Amino acid sequence: MTSLVVVPFLSALLCWLYLLLARRLQLLDHPNDRSSHQRPTPHGGGLPLLLAFAVAVLLAGPWEDSYMVLLGLALLLMLAGVLDDLVNLSVRLRMTLYALCCLLMVWWLMPAVNPLLGAILALASLWLLNLYNFMDGIDGIAATQCILACTSAALLAWVGGTPGGDSYALFCLLLAGAQVGFLLWNWPPARLFMGDAGSVPTGFLLAGLAVLGTVQGSLSPAAWVILLAAFITDASWTLLWRLLTGQPVTQAHRLHAYQRLSRHWSSHLAVDVLLLAINALWLFPLAWAVQAMPEYTGILVILAYFPLLLGMVKIARFT
Repeated sequence: MTSLVVVPFLSALLCWLYLLLARRLQLLDHPNDRSSHQRPTPHGGGLPLLLAFAVAVLLAGPWEDSYMVLLGLALLLMLAGVLDDLVNLSVRLRMTLYALCCLLMVWWLMPAVNPLLGAILALASLWLLNLYNFMDGIDGIAATQCILACTSAALLAWVGGTPGGDSYALFCLLLAGAQVGFLLWNWPPARLFMGDAGSVPTGFLLAGLAVLGTVQGSLSPAAWVILLAAFITDASWTLLWRLLTGQPVTQAHRLHAYQRLSRHWSSHLAVDVLLLAINALWLFPLAWAVQAMPEYTGILVILAYFPLLLGMVKIARFT
């Protein structure tokens, strides 16, 4: 329990120290025509965020091997993100590393899984990892989504009372707590960006927690699909639309719904508040219902996504 109190303060402190160093070393993300920020801002805040999370996890131990594997792979992705932020690693190298980490995660957590199902889960994890990176484009949004999803998952797992549920809930809350400390510096107007060092391992950890929750019976995978619905819908819709219109999907852009909304409203904060409201008032109750009434899982998932898809259609009209 002590680690839950310590982690947000440790994360905030390490992010502050990193911010001072990044400013001195000029580790800045300079705005361009595809940026959503207006001034040079230090990036790479995922490094202190993940280090604070790792320290808190170790303090809260001992843990089952599965949790330590997730942490170790996330730290490996963090280091790759730091290198990418500094020297721009090739897309092929990054995607190879991401895919290997996802495959290793699925193999470790589900060693007896059917190879086809394992490949599907690894691909789904790889997509979540990448979409989280895509969605980290305005102040506060990536950290806010992680905090909302992890605290919701922790509450559902704890209330469920399944074996291992307490450890699962604690791991989720520690990740949320580390994100809270970072969010103090990333809240609009942001003074520090997460960068690939934070968005990639965060997406990976959320995917890993979804797989682990399924293995342990702590949380239905459908609950995670609902809790992350805002990010999944925006990233998937935008990618599909760009593919169908013949646009280069590897090129940076500002065409996600959250980016269109931030320009339409001239506010990053308004988009973050909307995300909070959607999760609190719509997605969390539906995720709770999935846990309570699993026989209605399909209907509840469709119910979660239908209004979000309608929103994508409407927001697509914004420039």
